[in-house]
Amino acid sequence: MTDARTPKPFVPERGLLFGGDYNPEQWSRETWLEDVELMRQAGVTTVTVGVFSWSWLEPEEGVWDFGWLDDVLELLHANGIDVLLATPTASPPPWFTLAHPDGLPVGPDGVQRWHGSRDTYCLSAPSYRDASRRVARALAERYGSHPAVVGWHVHNEYGTVCWCDHVAASFRRWLQGRYGDLATMNDAWGTAFWSLRYTAWEQVLPPRTTQYLHNPGHALDFRRFVSDELLACFTEQRDEIHASGSTLPVTTNLMLPSWNHWEQWSWAREQDLVSIDHYFDTAGPDGEAHVAYAADLTRSWSQGRPWLLMEQSAAAITVDGTSVPKAPDRMVRSSLAYVARGSQGALFFQWRASTAGAETWHSALVPHAGADSETFRAATGLGSTLRELAAVAVPPAEGPVVATDVAVLWHADGWWALETDGLPSDRLSYPDTLRRTHRALYRLGLPVDFVPPGGDLSRYRLLVVPALYAMDDQTVAWLERYVREQGGRLVVHHLTGIADASMRVTTGGYPGRLRDLLGVRVEQVRPLARDEELVLDDGSRASVWSELVHLTGAETVRTYAGGVLDGRPAVTEHRTGAGVAVYVSAQLDESDLDRFVAAQVALADVRPVLATPAPTAVEVVRRRGAAQDHLFVLNHGDVPVVVSGPAATEPTTVPPGGHLVVAVPTDEPAPLQAWTVREQDQG
Repeated sequence: MTDARTPKPFVPERGLLFGGDYNPEQWSRETWLEDVELMRQAGVTTVTVGVFSWSWLEPEEGVWDFGWLDDVLELLHANGIDVLLATPTASPPPWFTLAHPDGLPVGPDGVQRWHGSRDTYCLSAPSYRDASRRVARALAERYGSHPAVVGWHVHNEYGTVCWCDHVAASFRRWLQGRYGDLATMNDAWGTAFWSLRYTAWEQVLPPRTTQYLHNPGHALDFRRFVSDELLACFTEQRDEIHASGSTLPVTTNLMLPSWNHWEQWSWAREQDLVSIDHYFDTAGPDGEAHVAYAADLTRSWSQGRPWLLMEQSAAAITVDGTSVPKAPDRMVRSSLAYVARGSQGALFFQWRASTAGAETWHSALVPHAGADSETFRAATGLGSTLRELAAVAVPPAEGPVVATDVAVLWHADGWWALETDGLPSDRLSYPDTLRRTHRALYRLGLPVDFVPPGGDLSRYRLLVVPALYAMDDQTVAWLERYVREQGGRLVVHHLTGIADASMRVTTGGYPGRLRDLLGVRVEQVRPLARDEELVLDDGSRASVWSELVHLTGAETVRTYAGGVLDGRPAVTEHRTGAGVAVYVSAQLDESDLDRFVAAQVALADVRPVLATPAPTAVEVVRRRGAAQDHLFVLNHGDVPVVVSGPAATEPTTVPPGGHLVVAVPTDEPAPLQAWTVREQDQG
């Protein structure tokens, strides 16, 4: 892996990007001409080309056919459309897997996966890595200075995992680098249990399908290895592009919400531009909160700098195997919500809906119905809106593009740890816990920064740690400094600080790593049955999880009411040093978590965007800029709202499903006093 870099913010020369994946190899040349005409009509500025084009670019090993791509790039450039040129390595062609069967992925059950879909590769196979570098180098040498190309899109949605012998060998090398010797690794993993002690490196395998439960330390380290190995795949291609002389920004599209094969902070540091693909996983109103969650996460991975939404769905939301229509106004609002929270544009998969192939029914800006459709008309309106907001793309000279006083700890180790075998409850979910916390802050109208362990906490009044089961010594010290020296308010939820970085539980009472900071000692965890519920003394309800808590310096804020835990501490507060550490031992139901988070926000004196809160269904975000800030008002509700500004500004009505973006002076402090958003009087 190359050294981590801090790239300059990505600032498009022509304002916010609009467009998406374009796959001309699926269409005739006559359709290409229609496409560019429709792109101009819609205001498309940028398309991604070549994501799945390997078999067209290299029809035989070492034989190149660039003629069609030459023509496509010339046509796009002549029509004022920029290109993010992709390397096609997410989908090796049939000739590759026939020539290099060792490059096919193997599942945890030891069964080889066959060609016939995308992502049929082994991340550690030398044949695949060599071929990937070769195609990246060939593209960069030919198109690195092409006037249409404004950036590089490496691969697509990295995440294919393999358990073959190539991976086993790479995993052993990774472990040797991490631990140095077998004795240290054996101790970290606790291999004395079940007679799993390793006496030779050749005995160590990936965690393939086995008789019963995997060793937790082994499983967690394999997840860490996979992230590093996939990142090496990316950086190898990136370095080939740079070696060709190209200085254009390089990115790869991370995937949200369900994929978690990477340690995102290290991946973000290796990219010139952090980009994601984001698809709703619900057709309900939580979709808007989910957009905010994805956008806040990605901006945070980008260290507060602008980022890019590489893919989203134009007109459908897939839930439980059914494609539910996405209303045109929702597509526009969602796109603006990403931009409000730092995206440098709104791109889609894909431009034109395919008529064949596995994703025939994936929605597109040009649907099967063609340009005479609600979807295309909405896309044209969005293109016009983004063009008018070109100034938004220029970030401030210093500081984050969205400012906030509240942070949430996020780390892949937390997710991976809660997916290991043998935990007290199989209902523990890291992404659900993080989203519930973010959603509570979203409903308060607060943007959120996510931070990694060890990150800069100097600007945050409140830090929430929803779950981080495995925690190293450095993270413990970092949290202690935040509370005791910086005077921060820390809120820690259950299943945090239970074990060290190798999943070895700290004995003496939970949460062993944070007992001193929190001023509590948990004698016993008490997971709840699926239909079981507990009540706290303020009427709050809890499910899934509870604990038997003893005070060792903290004070009780809330107690359990009734049952075997009656009168026992449920929520505690420990004043230590200059700050406060709060512990929540139960999983509060959503509405009660909202109330709890609101109380913590008030106690931490976290500053909202507006001095007067907007209605719950209205999202208000302030995006910082170089010459001026912009206030985004997105009405997700079914009632018109009136936006009022300074005395000289006329009130503006934003209809249900509508939006408004207004300029705000950069030096106007938060919370904004002169701006209000209220429901329109329906009398």
